[in-house]
Amino acid sequence: MSPEHAKLDEMQRAYKAAVEEWIAAIRREEDLASGNHSMLEVDRWEKAHFDEEDARTRAKAAYEDALRREFFGF
Repeated sequence: MSPEHAKLDEMQRAYKAAVEEWIAAIRREEDLASGNHSMLEVDRWEKAHFDEEDARTRAKAAYEDALRREFFGF
């Protein structure tokens, strides 16, 4: 295995861990959307949405960029 592929393997493991965090964030958002909402609950639900988006971004960013560099050279 080349050193570059070892790095991709490591990044893939980190990606999978980040995806698990993303899934948890989605579930937190879903839980908040399942009840009767007061203004405070709506605010929590909206924050959970932004947390989910942040988790998605973190999950995809580094690994996706590394794959583009490896396979497409950019």
